[in-house]
Amino acid sequence: MKRSIHDRVNSPGPKDPAFFYPKEYYIFDNFSSFQVKWKGTLWPTVEHAFQAAKFETTDSKIYNEIKNVKSADEARRIAVRNKDKRTANWNEIKVEIMKNIVRHKINQHPYVLKKLIQSGKRKIIEDSWRDSQWGWGEDKKGKNLMGKIWMELRKEYLKK
Repeated sequence: MKRSIHDRVNSPGPKDPAFFYPKEYYIFDNFSSFQVKWKGTLWPTVEHAFQAAKFETTDSKIYNEIKNVKSADEARRIAVRNKDKRTANWNEIKVEIMKNIVRHKINQHPYVLKKLIQSGKRKIIEDSWRDSQWGWGEDKKGKNLMGKIWMELRKEYLKK
C-alpha cells in the first residue's frame, strides 16, 4: 500500500525523504537553534550568518544589525528590506556561502552530524511551500537547494 505524503512526513520510513519540518530533522533548518561560529563570529543560527553575509563587504551597519537581532526571522526580514545593498554578485556566490556555513554547523555540533549520518541515503527535502529555490515550493517541484547542500555534505562526511 502506498503511503500518503502526510504519513511519509510525520512518520517516515527508511526509504522516505527526510523532511526539514517534522521534529526529527528540523535540525537541518537554518532557523533551528544551533549557534555557529563562522568567520570569527558566533551567530545565533545559520540564518543569521547567511543573511549577514549578504552585506559583509557592502554595509557594516546592516551586517552588525543582523548579527545582533534575536530571531532568525528578523535577520531575514532585515536582509529582505535591504536587498538593494547586498553584495553585487550575491546570486553567484550564495550557494557556496550557505554550504560553508552549514559545514561549520555540522563540524561544531556532533548531534547535527549524527542526524545527518542517520538520514542514510534518504533524499533530504526542505519542505517549504513558500520557497521554491531553497525548498521544494508550493508545487513540490522547486530546486530544493538546501536539501541538495545537506545531501552533498552527507556524502562528504560518509567518505571520511
